[in-house]
Amino acid sequence: MLDFRIDEERCIQCGECVLECPAGVIAMDAYPEMTNEAGCFQCQHCLAVCPTAAVSILGKDPDASAELKGNLPDPAHLATLIKGRRAVRRYRDKDLAPELIDHLLEVSCHAPTGVNARSVLFTVVRERGVMNRLREHLMDRLAKAKDGGGLPEGLAGKYLGWTVSAWQEKGTDILFRGAPHLLITSAPADAPCPVQDTHIALTTFQLLAHAHGIGTVWDGICMMALGVCPEVVGKLGIPENHTLGYAIAFGEPAVEYQRTVQRGPALVNVVKW
Repeated sequence: MLDFRIDEERCIQCGECVLECPAGVIAMDAYPEMTNEAGCFQCQHCLAVCPTAAVSILGKDPDASAELKGNLPDPAHLATLIKGRRAVRRYRDKDLAPELIDHLLEVSCHAPTGVNARSVLFTVVRERGVMNRLREHLMDRLAKAKDGGGLPEGLAGKYLGWTVSAWQEKGTDILFRGAPHLLITSAPADAPCPVQDTHIALTTFQLLAHAHGIGTVWDGICMMALGVCPEVVGKLGIPENHTLGYAIAFGEPAVEYQRTVQRGPALVNVVKW
C-alpha cells in the first residue's frame, strides 16, 4: 500500500504534485488523488515538491523531511570539495565511529538509480579486526596464485604481483592502503543499470565522506584481487545474483592536503546540429 494522503487543511490545490509525478498516476479532482498505485515509482517527488507539506506517501511524514531552502551548500564550497578531493593512501590505525559510518550509508542510499530501482547493496567492513582478517586471507590467496602462475596476464597480474611482493618483503599494504574500512557496492544483475547505480552510490558516499574529513580511495587492486579470488565475494555476503560495482577503502586520513589541484581545461564537445 502506498498510503497516499492529502492534508486538505494544508493543500492549496496548486497541482504541483500532479505536474511533477513522473509516472503520471496523480490526478486532480477536488484534491490530488492516486489513480494507479501499481504504476507509482515510489520516488516521493510529490512529497518533495508540495509547497505546504500537504502530501504524504508510503507513510512518510513531510514535516520530518529537511527543508531545502537555506540548507543547501553554496556553489563555491561545493566546487572546492570536488576539486580538493584526493585519493588517500595513508590512514590512521583506528576505527571510525559506527554512527558516522551508518550516517554515510543512510545518506548515500539517496543516490539516484535507474528507474528508481533503489537496489544497491552496501557491503561494508566496519571494524579493523575484520579488515585485518580479510587482508590476510586475500594476501595468502594471491601469494599462492602468484607462486602457482595463477595471476592474470597484463596489467592486473603486474599490479597483483607487486601487491604480494610489497606485503611479503616490506609489510606494505598496497591492497587496502592500510585503511580500516572497506565499502563494496553491488546490485542485482537484472536491475535496469546495476553498474551505473553502484558507481553513482560510491561517488555520493565519497563526497559526503570527504565533507566529514574522512579519506577514501577507489580500490582497483581490491577489485583485481576479487577477480582472482571469486569465492571471497560470497564470503563477504554478496548475493550470487549481484553484479559487483566497485570498492572504496576509507577511514581517518593520516595526511592533510592543504589546497586544491589545478586541472583542465575540460574536454568539451559542443554539439552543433
